[in-house]
Amino acid sequence: MPLESAPCGEMAASSAAPRVPRGKRGGQQALHCAVCEKEFRSKSALQVHFRVHTGEMPFECTLCDKKFAHNGNLTTHLRIHSGLKPFDCAICEKRFTQGGNLRTHLRTHTEEKPFECTVCKKSFSVSSALRRHLRTHTGEKPFECTVCHKSFTEGGKLKLHLRTHTGEKPFECTVCQKSFSGSWSLRIHLRMHTGEKPFECTVCHKSFTVSGNLRTHLRTHLRTHTGEKPFECAVCKEKFAYAGFLKKHLRTHISG
Repeated sequence: MPLESAPCGEMAASSAAPRVPRGKRGGQQALHCAVCEKEFRSKSALQVHFRVHTGEMPFECTLCDKKFAHNGNLTTHLRIHSGLKPFDCAICEKRFTQGGNLRTHLRTHTEEKPFECTVCKKSFSVSSALRRHLRTHTGEKPFECTVCHKSFTEGGKLKLHLRTHTGEKPFECTVCQKSFSGSWSLRIHLRMHTGEKPFECTVCHKSFTVSGNLRTHLRTHLRTHTGEKPFECAVCKEKFAYAGFLKKHLRTHISG
């Protein structure tokens, strides 16, 4: 069947994309994909788009055999092998393989966050971060472990979880050779060697190696103002602001 006469909804047998005329725009006849009705201004653009439907990947890397639908994607991929990073940040001189990555990086300097959550109005610098965040509202966990069927909101979290099954610990401390399943665990561990405590209390200036310890510590300051005493003795119902005080109090019942 000739390409020009391919009916709407029917894929052409050839590798070229089907097109459906839909009138003219700017003096040129508009072309539409016969599968999804998306509009294009040129036959070549329509043909490239049609690979989304056929799965065709005609551009192959000669180094690792990975295939791509578009020549531009192959060109970008080849920079992984060559180490070429032609996109340079004018502020910090960090280099990137893709212009899009540089544009995203620049937002760390400008603090621009153009992607806003429509639910809670929280903003993000990249669209992928917004997509991950939205799952906290929807409860969606599309990444499932094939071993125990536990689900996760992010592919990276699933990858990390899988190491609990495989026992893989690819991140090794160069100081003591202890290994960890995640890079974040290694970074926290390294602070034991360096003495780094990047999380500081703004009230008393005490510092901590992890943010969770700082949050726990801040509650101790807050309770001096609120009078909150969340730890209750199960024996006499007396309440305490801190778990340590309750533990000490319980000994009076045991010794008595």
